[in-house]
Amino acid sequence: MSATVQLKTDGNKGFFYIEVDGKQEALMTFVFSGDDKIIIDHTEVNPGNEGKGFGKKMVTKAVEYAREHHIKIIPLCPFAKSVFDKVSEFRDVL
Repeated sequence: MSATVQLKTDGNKGFFYIEVDGKQEALMTFVFSGDDKIIIDHTEVNPGNEGKGFGKKMVTKAVEYAREHHIKIIPLCPFAKSVFDKVSEFRDVL
């Protein structure tokens, strides 16, 4: 079972998500703030997927995206904020 994080953007908002067997199992939404920031506002993982690390995988993908595009992340979502609090290597994008 591969759980690859995918990205979809639509205008000034977007989301990272994970599909397993064609079904979306996790979602993390964000909005663009100006040209140089994204605000992560919500993370959800479907019941039965707890402990699989899906949330952290999506935050990791957001960090990679921010680094690639030279933008910063504002983690308003409590889950995303908790990942940034725990993983000091991610703080360069804050």
